[in-house]
Amino acid sequence: MRYSKDPQIDKSLRHSLKDAVSYAVMTGSIETYFSAFALFLKASASQVALLATLPNLLGSLAQLVSAWLGHRLQRRKPIMAQGAWFQAMLLPLMILLPWLFPGHAVALLLVLLTLYYAAGHFIAPQWMSLMGELVPARRRGRYFAQRTRLATITSFTALCLAGVVLHVFDLLHSALTGFALLFGVAFIARIVSAYHLSKMHEPREHAASVEPVYDLRWLKQDSFRPALRFSLFFVLMQSAVGIAAPFFSVYMLKTLEFSYLQFMANTGTAVMVQFLTLSYWGRISDVMGNRLILVTTGWIIPFLPALWLVSPNFWYLICIQIISGFCWAGFSLSSGNIMYELIPREKRATYQALQSVVMTLGVFIGSMLGVLATRVVPAQISIMGLEFHVAAGLMWAFLLSSMMRVVVSAIFLGRIQELRTPRRRVSPYQLVFRFTRFNAFSGLLYEIIARVQKNERDR
Repeated sequence: MRYSKDPQIDKSLRHSLKDAVSYAVMTGSIETYFSAFALFLKASASQVALLATLPNLLGSLAQLVSAWLGHRLQRRKPIMAQGAWFQAMLLPLMILLPWLFPGHAVALLLVLLTLYYAAGHFIAPQWMSLMGELVPARRRGRYFAQRTRLATITSFTALCLAGVVLHVFDLLHSALTGFALLFGVAFIARIVSAYHLSKMHEPREHAASVEPVYDLRWLKQDSFRPALRFSLFFVLMQSAVGIAAPFFSVYMLKTLEFSYLQFMANTGTAVMVQFLTLSYWGRISDVMGNRLILVTTGWIIPFLPALWLVSPNFWYLICIQIISGFCWAGFSLSSGNIMYELIPREKRATYQALQSVVMTLGVFIGSMLGVLATRVVPAQISIMGLEFHVAAGLMWAFLLSSMMRVVVSAIFLGRIQELRTPRRRVSPYQLVFRFTRFNAFSGLLYEIIARVQKNERDR
């Protein structure tokens, strides 16, 4: 597939695909197992929770530094490449901790993880700004869908293989060797990723594509109101998701006592469904626009955590994960595309940096609300003589997350705007059966989309 008529841009977008695959190898092989590595270093439960939240929160501030530096240098590609190289160099240092500093390994891991996530955030605004210029608007949906599909399946494969490696070396009583192998693979993958980032083309005429973070008067312009409204919706939705997100694995492994094989099957199902449906969502995005996808999936996603309250049956939860992967694939793709449309390219880097910092803070606050819900609300409540019992206290976090998601969707989904006019209109029947072809969801999806379109006509 050709992504652009300009050979230089087309070549850059192919480098971006290779960067996505390399980066996915790194994230799939080691990021998923950071908590396991911390436990190997004898970290307590509270320390593991801190390692899972604080580094990403502190690291997100690097996006503001990146936006400021990009404005000063008038360049984006060097910032991206150097950030990737620095992130790669941190990985070998982590595996050396148990050998060099066994008594302070957990504390030093916290520092290194903060720098690791900071490097990733340092790249993000520049990458978003550059990709917003390189990817043609008419192919944006399909290109990012393909890029995300490649990254998803690669990350999933790396995750599974990494789990097998750790299991085998643990049986051989050499878990540290297994972790060392994973860190080595992640290091090489990030080096390859940095190489492809350095080969991308940066249009000179738009090199000054970021604004200083200390001058944000442009946010008060009327033209930014749709973007600010969308960002508020996105941040609040992610905060509501954060209420329950940390507890799904705890619920499966501790409360339901799933085996690691069952746990992998459950989490992997959502990843695989996202991979299988992204190309279809990309076509829908290019043909019908992103708003319809966002509204449709935005009304299903709020009910997903509450569905976990219905039954602990393994196969039932697999079905929930199928729906989850299907909806989150469309939601993530459409929300990213809408953001590209609403933000002028010269403001994208700074705006993305600000939104990411606020969103990370929101997710952290949401997680703390989830912790509070699991500790404060009792497992058994009596109302007017009726006894309500919940098997696990953390299930209240699932219920609270669903309630908050419903509130956010009810307030914002009807106000989301899309600037790009869809290329052509198709009926809800054609949308469901021509693009998705998921018969199990056809009736549900048909009803939701039909109601959305009816509301649009009545408005």
